[in-house]
Amino acid sequence: MQKLSASIKQWGLDLGFSQIGITDTDLQSAESEHQAWIEKGLHGEMDYMAKHGTKRSRPAELVPNTIRVISARLDYQPPNAADSEAILNDSNKAFISRYALGRDYHKVMRNKLQKLCEKIQAEFTSFEYRVFTDSAPVLEVALAEKAGLGWRGKHTLLINKDRGSWFFLGEIYTNLPLEIDAIATNHCGTCSSCIDVCPTQAITAPYEVDARRCISYLTIELKGSIPLEFRPLIGNRVYGCDDCQLFCPWNKFAEITKESDFAVRNGLDTISLIACFNWTEAEFKTNLAGSAIYRIGYEQWLRNIAIGLGNAKTSPEIIAALQQHCNHDNAIVREHVAWALAQHHTV
Repeated sequence: MQKLSASIKQWGLDLGFSQIGITDTDLQSAESEHQAWIEKGLHGEMDYMAKHGTKRSRPAELVPNTIRVISARLDYQPPNAADSEAILNDSNKAFISRYALGRDYHKVMRNKLQKLCEKIQAEFTSFEYRVFTDSAPVLEVALAEKAGLGWRGKHTLLINKDRGSWFFLGEIYTNLPLEIDAIATNHCGTCSSCIDVCPTQAITAPYEVDARRCISYLTIELKGSIPLEFRPLIGNRVYGCDDCQLFCPWNKFAEITKESDFAVRNGLDTISLIACFNWTEAEFKTNLAGSAIYRIGYEQWLRNIAIGLGNAKTSPEIIAALQQHCNHDNAIVREHVAWALAQHHTV
C-alpha cells in the first residue's frame, strides 16, 4: 500500500494534477462544525447542504466500503487574464470570478480523476471507487485538509502554503487501505485580510461564512430576487466574487495553471457590462457553452448584470441598454432593471 500510494501521487501529477493527498474517513470534528453552520441557517437556500444528513461527513454512508479518500488539487489561475483589481475598479466592466473564465471545471476534474482511477484499477483489480467533483454531499475542504493539501482559511476556502488558494478540489472514495498523509497545519495566524475586504461582510467570524451575504451565493446560488441591501455592494461582480482570495497574502505564491482548458474564453476577463447584457439568449448559450456560468441560465445572468449596470457610472449607453429589457418576460429581470434605472434617476 505504501508503494501504491506513492505511485498514485505520481500518476496524478502525470495527469496534470497539482497535488494528491490521501486521508481516512474520520470527519467527526468537521461534522459538528457543518451541522452547527446548518442549524444557524447560514446556508441560505442551498437546501442540498442539509438534506443528505450524515452522508456528507461519513463517506462510508455515501459509498459503502469507503475507508480512504484520495484528494486532488488542480490549479486554475488562467494565463494572461486581465488584472482582477483593474476590472473591479472599472465600473463599465463585468467582473467574473477567475475560476469561471475557462471551461467548466466539473468536466475537467472528473475526466482527470476518472483517468487516475483507471490507472489504479489496472494495477490493483480489487480497487473500488467513486469520483466526486463538487457534485455530491462531500466535505471536500475538510478531506483535503486531512489529506495534507492545505488548511481551511478564515474565508473557509483551502489554502496551500506553496500555492495559495486558486485551485479546484476533487475526490476519489475507495476501499483500498492506502497510506495516509499528515494533516496540514494552519498558517492564517492573526491575519484578517479576507474578513476585512469582503464587500458584504459575509465572513461573520473567522472560519465562518454567512452564505446569505456572500456575493458568490447571491449571484450564483440564489435564484430569486437579490436583497436590496446587497445590490450596491455587489458592484460589477456579475458571477462570483474573488475578493477574499485577491487580498490573501498566501496567494503571492499562486502559480498560473498548466491546464489549457482553464484559459480565458470569449474575452470574459475584460468584457463590458453592456456587451454581455446585450446578448440574446441564443448568444448566451453559444458564448457560454461548456462554461460553469451556463448553469445559472440567461435570466439570472441578466439579473446579475442589471445590478452591475445600476452600480456603473451613468451614461446614455447604460441607460439605453437597461431600457431594452424594461419589459422583459421575466419578472425578476424586470425588477432588477427597474432598480438599476432608478440608480441613474431614470424610472
